[in-house]
Amino acid sequence: MASRIVLNTVSYHGHGAVENIVPELQKHGCKKAFVTSDADLIKFGVTQKVTALLDKAGFAYTVFSDIKPNPTIENVQSGVAAFKAAGADCIIAIGGGSSMDTAKAIGIIAENPEFADVRSLEGVAPTKKHAVFTIAVPTTAGTAAEVTINYVITDVEKKRKFVCVDTNDIPEVAVVDPDMMSSMPKGLTAATGMDALTHAIEGYITKGACTISDMFHLEAIRLIAANLRGAVRNTPEGREGMALGQYIAGMGFSNVGLGIVHSMAHGLSALYDTPHGVACAILLPVGLEYNKPAAYKRYRAIGKAMDVEGIDAMTDEAAADATIAAVRKLSADVGIPADLKGILKEQDVQFLAESAYADACRPGNPRDTNVEEIAAMYRSQM
Repeated sequence: MASRIVLNTVSYHGHGAVENIVPELQKHGCKKAFVTSDADLIKFGVTQKVTALLDKAGFAYTVFSDIKPNPTIENVQSGVAAFKAAGADCIIAIGGGSSMDTAKAIGIIAENPEFADVRSLEGVAPTKKHAVFTIAVPTTAGTAAEVTINYVITDVEKKRKFVCVDTNDIPEVAVVDPDMMSSMPKGLTAATGMDALTHAIEGYITKGACTISDMFHLEAIRLIAANLRGAVRNTPEGREGMALGQYIAGMGFSNVGLGIVHSMAHGLSALYDTPHGVACAILLPVGLEYNKPAAYKRYRAIGKAMDVEGIDAMTDEAAADATIAAVRKLSADVGIPADLKGILKEQDVQFLAESAYADACRPGNPRDTNVEEIAAMYRSQM
């Protein structure tokens, strides 16, 4: 069976990468940008690092900041209306997954108005046109939304998140500049970094894994394990390593899928507004324990990428356990809670398990599962 790999047409990496934004807009004949960025990024001057470049070049733009941490259907619809009212012909998405996911949905619906209800984009939507020309500028090192064909929207009415998978939504240009991430607080750095590690590990053990994605994921695991602690301390080396590692993870998982950790995390964010990266970090060891019967022989390579001492001499079972222990330690070292105590409520477990089973990420899990087993995993963390 053939493997499909979808990546940005162009991506820029490293300090000063944002200097390429205006030349890319001009090269593509764009006249006015619709800048999506959340209010906090604007307040703390992060968005200005890009808008100052637009001002200097005399490039017209409108800023849209009505973005929630878990973007909703209503967010997207108001964004589509604002995009049309602005008379823009391109999008610059500045921020974390929320800003970029909102921008992706806006860009898709602007070119495919038959999906204006947003809900019809769930799963693999049959859109016909590529989204509005988009440049994605991440300010967090975690979601890799700038290089993926996925975005996640919250349905407030139904208290659930849904995943949209569409090759037409990938931004044409990604600008991954660690200087845009330097103001991230420790907690957000830790959470988004563990989300990136979850992408890389779930992508490596997913049913759809292939030789190319394995190459991406193992290098991403190595970079994240080596640099996340430094990024939390805000070292330049840590920031740069994480910026690259999370992007490489995105190159992989976007093309081969994820698993139950993400399926379970989506429900926690939708119901309790739990930060997605925190939910992933807490659930990653749980998912790895659950998936051992189906994928434990792959865990040794993960452990080697994380520099687990003596792993070459271990049995497969011992290597798997040592790898899970290394994941737990990294999570603890960067300040992630150890479980879901104080978050998860017993009366919600059944609903969450059913939502996780219906989630688009679940079929990629290496071990087939069911609602009852997912509920048991949730309860194990209460």
